[in-house]
Amino acid sequence: MEEVSMNSTALGAEKENINFISEAHEKFYYEKIQKVREADVYHKALCYCIGMNEDTRRNVDRIYNFKTGCVKPECLHEGWQTSGSAKVVRMAFNLYCNGTPSVDDEQDTEEQVDECRRYSVEDLFYCCYAPYFWQAIQIRYPEYATYNKNLYAMFGGND
Repeated sequence: MEEVSMNSTALGAEKENINFISEAHEKFYYEKIQKVREADVYHKALCYCIGMNEDTRRNVDRIYNFKTGCVKPECLHEGWQTSGSAKVVRMAFNLYCNGTPSVDDEQDTEEQVDECRRYSVEDLFYCCYAPYFWQAIQIRYPEYATYNKNLYAMFGGND
């Protein structure tokens, strides 16, 4: 996999240093950020995640509705999904929705628990996308992506 590092100030953001899995990933990210309702950290993380896999890029409109701003959890049951693309979609949903929206698609309690487990760190990160998932987390939570000793001390930290 080719890794592309991009320093940009797109969309008036602070200086970004984003690692992309490919040029197609980078292109997708910047194109889709222009289509979202608001280029906030939720949408940036969503677009970044969806863009890292060729299948998810191709099926983006089956994953997310750009007009309503809603995710489409039913996409996880569609035939185009692979184990890798499903992990990418679950990470995107988790960062965008702060939850596990596809769990409610299951009727049986045991199936709901199984679907919830598919959002676990162990399940999601056990794949080639792990470094890029970490990048997505940094995009979603920029305030926690670097250690700020003074801020930590201000909130009672002693380390």
